[in-house]
Amino acid sequence: MVEKEKTRYTTVSIPVTLYNKIKKIIEGTGFTSVSQFVVYVLREIIAEHESAQHEEPFSDEDREKIIEKLKKLGYI
Repeated sequence: MVEKEKTRYTTVSIPVTLYNKIKKIIEGTGFTSVSQFVVYVLREIIAEHESAQHEEPFSDEDREKIIEKLKKLGYI
């Protein structure tokens, strides 16, 4: 039998004014709590960050422009 790892939680404090704003934002949505919404938003941000780390910082076009500028400045 494979035992599923139990999800553990911790507490994160946010200002009450922010909590109240989020509470209003999620009214009428599928989110049942502020915590559920905050977890969703943080997961989205982390996923975006992780995917950006795997991308090249410059496109081929950007590289060509940089090389051309360096040539004009006499570095290449």
